[in-house]
Amino acid sequence: MLEAFPEKYPDVIMVSQARIGISSRSTLATYMGIMDDIRDVFAKETNQPAGLFSFNSLGACPVCKGKGVTQPDVAFADPVTVTCESCAGTRYSDEALSYTLQGKHIVDILKLTINESEQFFSRPKILKRIKKLKEVGLGYLTLGQTTSSLSGGEVQRLKLASHLQKEGQIYILDEPSLGLHTHDNDKLLALFQLLVDKGNSVIIIEHNLNFIAASDWIIELGPGGGKKGGHVIFEGRPEDMLQVNTLTSKWLKKSD
Repeated sequence: MLEAFPEKYPDVIMVSQARIGISSRSTLATYMGIMDDIRDVFAKETNQPAGLFSFNSLGACPVCKGKGVTQPDVAFADPVTVTCESCAGTRYSDEALSYTLQGKHIVDILKLTINESEQFFSRPKILKRIKKLKEVGLGYLTLGQTTSSLSGGEVQRLKLASHLQKEGQIYILDEPSLGLHTHDNDKLLALFQLLVDKGNSVIIIEHNLNFIAASDWIIELGPGGGKKGGHVIFEGRPEDMLQVNTLTSKWLKKSD
Protein backbone atom coordinates (compact mmCIF):
# COMPACT_ATOMS: atom_id res chain seq x y z
CA MET A 1 0.00 0.00 0.00
CA LEU A 2 2.87 2.36 0.81
CA GLU A 3 3.93 2.23 -2.85
CA ALA A 4 0.51 1.95 -4.54
CA PHE A 5 -1.42 4.66 -2.68
CA PRO A 6 0.78 7.63 -3.71
CA GLU A 7 0.58 6.53 -7.34
CA LYS A 8 -3.18 7.06 -7.30
CA TYR A 9 -3.15 10.00 -4.88
CA PRO A 10 0.07 11.94 -5.60
CA ASP A 11 -0.80 14.72 -3.12
CA VAL A 12 -0.79 12.34 -0.14
CA ILE A 13 1.68 13.21 2.63
CA MET A 14 3.84 10.14 3.23
CA VAL A 15 5.45 10.26 6.66
CA SER A 16 7.83 7.31 6.43
CA GLN A 17 10.63 6.07 8.69
CA ALA A 18 13.22 6.60 5.96
CA ARG A 19 16.28 8.45 7.20
CA ILE A 20 16.25 12.21 6.72
CA GLY A 21 19.93 12.18 5.83
CA ILE A 22 23.20 10.63 6.85
CA SER A 23 25.02 13.91 7.49
CA SER A 24 26.25 14.27 11.07
CA ARG A 25 25.84 18.02 10.63
CA SER A 26 22.04 17.82 10.43
CA THR A 27 20.37 18.38 13.80
CA LEU A 28 16.86 18.72 15.16
CA ALA A 29 17.31 22.50 15.28
CA THR A 30 18.55 22.78 11.69
CA TYR A 31 15.85 20.46 10.30
CA MET A 32 13.05 22.49 11.91
CA GLY A 33 14.58 25.82 10.88
CA ILE A 34 15.17 26.84 14.49
CA MET A 35 18.95 27.16 14.24
CA ASP A 36 18.91 30.23 11.98
CA ASP A 37 16.83 32.09 14.56
CA ILE A 38 19.06 30.96 17.44
CA ARG A 39 22.13 32.27 15.61
CA ASP A 40 20.29 35.51 14.88
CA VAL A 41 19.43 35.95 18.57
CA PHE A 42 23.09 35.36 19.50
CA ALA A 43 24.27 37.82 16.84
CA LYS A 44 21.98 40.60 18.07
CA GLU A 45 22.89 39.97 21.70
CA THR A 46 26.68 39.92 21.13
CA ASN A 47 27.07 42.19 18.06
CA GLN A 48 28.89 39.37 16.29
CA PRO A 49 28.17 37.84 12.86
CA ALA A 50 25.59 35.03 12.92
CA GLY A 51 28.07 32.74 11.17
CA LEU A 52 30.23 32.72 14.30
CA PHE A 53 27.58 30.55 15.96
CA SER A 54 27.58 27.91 13.25
CA PHE A 55 30.02 24.98 13.15
CA ASN A 56 29.48 24.94 9.40
CA SER A 57 30.79 28.50 9.06
CA LEU A 58 32.88 31.04 10.99
CA GLY A 59 32.38 29.29 14.33
CA ALA A 60 33.89 25.97 13.29
CA CYS A 61 36.76 24.53 15.30
CA PRO A 62 39.90 25.29 13.23
CA VAL A 63 41.32 21.82 13.87
CA CYS A 64 38.41 19.49 13.00
CA LYS A 65 36.61 22.03 10.76
CA GLY A 66 33.34 21.61 12.67
CA LYS A 67 33.23 17.80 12.53
CA GLY A 68 33.96 17.22 16.22
CA VAL A 69 36.32 14.37 15.32
CA THR A 70 39.64 13.93 13.59
CA GLN A 71 41.30 11.07 11.70
CA PRO A 72 45.00 10.91 12.55
CA ASP A 73 47.30 9.44 9.94
CA VAL A 74 48.40 6.05 11.23
CA ALA A 75 50.84 4.20 9.00
CA PHE A 76 49.87 0.67 7.98
CA ALA A 77 46.53 0.81 9.82
CA ASP A 78 42.90 1.44 9.04
CA PRO A 79 41.68 5.03 9.56
CA VAL A 80 40.82 5.79 13.19
CA THR A 81 38.29 8.44 14.22
CA VAL A 82 38.90 10.17 17.55
CA THR A 83 37.24 13.07 19.37
CA CYS A 84 38.88 16.35 18.46
CA GLU A 85 41.25 17.36 21.27
CA SER A 86 40.98 21.05 20.43
CA CYS A 87 37.19 21.45 20.83
CA ALA A 88 36.51 18.26 22.84
CA GLY A 89 33.91 17.27 20.27
CA THR A 90 31.82 20.47 20.55
CA ARG A 91 32.70 21.41 16.93
CA TYR A 92 32.99 25.09 17.87
CA SER A 93 36.01 27.39 18.16
CA ASP A 94 37.06 28.95 21.46
CA GLU A 95 35.99 32.34 20.11
CA ALA A 96 32.44 31.10 19.38
CA LEU A 97 32.19 29.62 22.88
CA SER A 98 33.38 32.84 24.50
CA TYR A 99 30.01 34.53 23.81
CA THR A 100 26.95 33.68 25.85
CA LEU A 101 23.21 34.22 25.85
CA GLN A 102 21.64 34.37 29.31
CA GLY A 103 24.78 32.71 30.68
CA LYS A 104 24.85 29.88 28.10
CA HIS A 105 27.16 29.54 25.11
CA ILE A 106 25.98 27.99 21.87
CA VAL A 107 26.86 24.40 22.88
CA ASP A 108 24.93 24.80 26.15
CA ILE A 109 21.94 25.93 24.11
CA LEU A 110 22.13 22.89 21.84
CA LYS A 111 22.17 20.62 24.90
CA LEU A 112 18.77 21.93 25.98
CA THR A 113 15.88 19.53 25.49
CA ILE A 114 12.88 20.72 23.49
CA ASN A 115 10.95 20.98 26.76
CA GLU A 116 13.72 23.05 28.39
CA SER A 117 14.15 25.33 25.38
CA GLU A 118 10.50 26.37 25.60
CA GLN A 119 11.32 28.04 28.91
CA PHE A 120 14.54 29.59 27.59
CA PHE A 121 13.47 31.33 24.37
CA SER A 122 10.92 34.11 23.89
CA ARG A 123 11.03 34.62 20.10
CA PRO A 124 7.58 33.59 18.72
CA LYS A 125 8.98 31.84 15.63
CA ILE A 126 11.25 29.61 17.74
CA LEU A 127 8.49 28.84 20.25
CA LYS A 128 6.05 27.95 17.46
CA ARG A 129 8.37 25.29 16.07
CA ILE A 130 9.31 24.02 19.52
CA LYS A 131 5.59 23.57 20.20
CA LYS A 132 5.26 21.43 17.07
CA LEU A 133 8.05 19.15 18.26
CA LYS A 134 6.37 18.80 21.64
CA GLU A 135 3.04 18.01 19.99
CA VAL A 136 4.56 14.98 18.26
CA GLY A 137 6.10 13.72 21.52
CA LEU A 138 9.72 14.72 20.90
CA GLY A 139 10.08 17.05 23.89
CA TYR A 140 12.76 14.81 25.46
CA LEU A 141 15.22 15.22 22.56
CA THR A 142 17.85 17.97 22.50
CA LEU A 143 18.08 20.80 19.98
CA GLY A 144 21.51 19.61 18.90
CA GLN A 145 20.67 15.92 18.50
CA THR A 146 21.72 14.72 15.06
CA THR A 147 18.89 13.52 12.83
CA SER A 148 21.00 10.50 11.83
CA SER A 149 20.83 9.23 15.44
CA LEU A 150 17.02 9.18 15.65
CA SER A 151 14.95 5.99 15.63
CA GLY A 152 12.56 5.27 12.77
CA GLY A 153 9.57 6.35 14.84
CA GLU A 154 11.31 9.56 15.90
CA VAL A 155 12.21 10.40 12.30
CA GLN A 156 8.59 9.88 11.34
CA ARG A 157 7.30 12.20 14.05
CA LEU A 158 9.93 14.82 13.19
CA LYS A 159 8.70 14.81 9.60
CA LEU A 160 5.12 15.04 10.85
CA ALA A 161 6.03 18.11 12.91
CA SER A 162 7.02 19.94 9.73
CA HIS A 163 3.56 19.28 8.20
CA LEU A 164 1.28 20.15 11.13
CA GLN A 165 0.03 23.42 9.67
CA LYS A 166 -1.54 21.77 6.62
CA GLU A 167 -5.28 21.08 6.27
CA GLY A 168 -7.47 18.93 4.02
CA GLN A 169 -4.69 16.42 3.38
CA ILE A 170 -4.24 12.65 3.58
CA TYR A 171 -1.46 11.52 5.91
CA ILE A 172 0.03 8.01 5.87
CA LEU A 173 2.27 6.86 8.72
CA ASP A 174 4.06 3.55 9.20
CA GLU A 175 4.08 2.48 12.88
CA PRO A 176 4.54 5.96 14.42
CA SER A 177 4.56 4.45 17.95
CA LEU A 178 8.00 2.88 17.39
CA GLY A 179 10.54 4.37 19.79
CA LEU A 180 7.84 6.42 21.50
CA HIS A 181 7.75 6.56 25.28
CA THR A 182 4.60 4.83 26.52
CA HIS A 183 3.36 7.90 28.38
CA ASP A 184 3.50 9.89 25.13
CA ASN A 185 1.04 7.62 23.31
CA ASP A 186 -1.91 9.74 24.41
CA LYS A 187 -0.17 12.91 23.18
CA LEU A 188 0.36 11.44 19.73
CA LEU A 189 -3.21 10.14 19.57
CA ALA A 190 -4.45 13.62 20.51
CA LEU A 191 -2.32 15.06 17.71
CA PHE A 192 -3.86 12.67 15.17
CA GLN A 193 -7.31 13.69 16.39
CA LEU A 194 -6.33 17.34 15.92
CA LEU A 195 -5.32 16.60 12.33
CA VAL A 196 -8.66 14.90 11.73
CA ASP A 197 -10.54 17.80 13.32
CA LYS A 198 -8.81 20.12 10.84
CA GLY A 199 -10.28 18.10 7.97
CA ASN A 200 -7.36 15.78 7.32
CA SER A 201 -7.50 12.00 6.92
CA VAL A 202 -4.90 9.98 8.85
CA ILE A 203 -4.06 6.44 7.74
CA ILE A 204 -1.79 4.51 10.11
CA ILE A 205 -0.09 1.14 9.70
CA GLU A 206 0.22 0.10 13.33
CA HIS A 207 0.39 -2.84 15.75
CA ASN A 208 0.02 -0.84 18.95
CA LEU A 209 -3.35 -1.75 20.47
CA ASN A 210 -3.91 1.75 21.89
CA PHE A 211 -3.74 3.22 18.41
CA ILE A 212 -5.92 0.48 16.94
CA ALA A 213 -8.59 0.95 19.61
CA ALA A 214 -8.63 4.72 19.03
CA SER A 215 -9.20 4.39 15.28
CA ASP A 216 -12.43 5.27 13.53
CA TRP A 217 -12.02 2.40 11.06
CA ILE A 218 -9.81 -0.70 11.13
CA ILE A 219 -8.60 -2.86 8.25
CA GLU A 220 -6.83 -6.03 9.37
CA LEU A 221 -4.71 -8.03 6.94
CA GLY A 222 -3.90 -11.68 7.54
CA PRO A 223 -4.41 -14.37 8.51
CA GLY A 224 -0.65 -14.45 9.13
CA GLY A 225 2.35 -12.28 8.37
CA GLY A 226 4.45 -12.05 5.23
CA LYS A 227 3.58 -14.68 2.63
CA LYS A 228 0.96 -16.10 4.98
CA GLY A 229 -1.05 -12.89 4.90
CA GLY A 230 -2.10 -10.15 2.53
CA HIS A 231 -5.85 -10.76 2.71
CA VAL A 232 -8.42 -8.44 4.25
CA ILE A 233 -9.85 -10.50 7.14
CA PHE A 234 -11.65 -7.68 8.93
CA GLU A 235 -12.91 -4.20 8.15
CA GLY A 236 -14.99 -2.06 10.47
CA ARG A 237 -15.13 -0.09 13.72
CA PRO A 238 -13.14 -1.08 16.84
CA GLU A 239 -16.32 -2.14 18.64
CA ASP A 240 -17.20 -4.39 15.68
CA MET A 241 -13.78 -6.05 15.88
CA LEU A 242 -14.62 -7.27 19.38
CA GLN A 243 -17.37 -9.41 17.85
CA VAL A 244 -15.09 -11.35 15.46
CA ASN A 245 -12.31 -13.87 15.95
CA THR A 246 -9.02 -12.68 14.47
CA LEU A 247 -5.51 -12.50 15.92
CA THR A 248 -5.79 -8.76 16.53
CA SER A 249 -9.29 -8.99 17.98
CA LYS A 250 -8.08 -11.54 20.56
CA TRP A 251 -5.44 -9.14 21.86
CA LEU A 252 -7.85 -6.21 21.66
CA LYS A 253 -10.36 -8.10 23.83
CA LYS A 254 -7.67 -8.83 26.43
CA SER A 255 -6.72 -5.17 26.63
CA ASP A 256 -10.32 -3.95 26.80
